[in-house]
Amino acid sequence: MTQAIKEKVKTFIIENFLFGDTSYDLDDTASLIENDIIDSTGVLELVAFIEDQFGIVMGDADIVPANLDSLARISAFIAAKAVPVTA
Repeated sequence: MTQAIKEKVKTFIIENFLFGDTSYDLDDTASLIENDIIDSTGVLELVAFIEDQFGIVMGDADIVPANLDSLARISAFIAAKAVPVTA
């Protein structure tokens, strides 16, 4: 499941912050903030995307670099917060 989450988030980041530049080597653990991929406005866009796509309500305490600063961190955060779908 985490791989599917990561791919969806990565696609969003490439389309919205790298303007479709798939040649950019977006490492799973690379800092999105330190590498100037997202800024404070970008964080808000990312939060809106996560809430819309994964049905997660993010409180102010969730909107921190520890949760949102890399693909790996974002995926782990979403996986931990996402409500499991039962059959």
